[in-house]
Amino acid sequence: MAVSVQAADVINNRATTIVRNGEQPSIMGAPSNFVGNARIDPLFTAQAPSTVSAGAVTFQPGARSAWHTHPKGQALVVTAGTGWIQQEGGEKTVIKPGDVIWTPPGVKHWHGATATSGLTHVAIQEAVDGKNVVWMEPVSQIQYEASR
Repeated sequence: MAVSVQAADVINNRATTIVRNGEQPSIMGAPSNFVGNARIDPLFTAQAPSTVSAGAVTFQPGARSAWHTHPKGQALVVTAGTGWIQQEGGEKTVIKPGDVIWTPPGVKHWHGATATSGLTHVAIQEAVDGKNVVWMEPVSQIQYEASR
């Protein structure tokens, strides 16, 4: 019996999939990985053979990630609010809607909202051996408030 192209594509995992808005629950950022309130809305998980995933992260004013690195780097697309990003040893930089930020693999950094404005960004990263981030120590209030 002949199998239609469409059925063969489904059997071979080559069919287009749609994840509907609201089908994936939001996750609150773990206190070990974030200072303040950060909500993570998963957008997509890696689909083999790809190892790329993405999520929308919304930080309340004053909230930020802990210091961290990504084994294959990370792209951020700012969609709302105003925030900061800082690479270890570098200056804190303002980020706003429409900004696209690339952080190279292994670069220690943090990002989050300013003290007075929330921030939402889409984070896109690739995994190595199933891991797309290496979490480190929290960003202290002194580090957060410092201009450098």
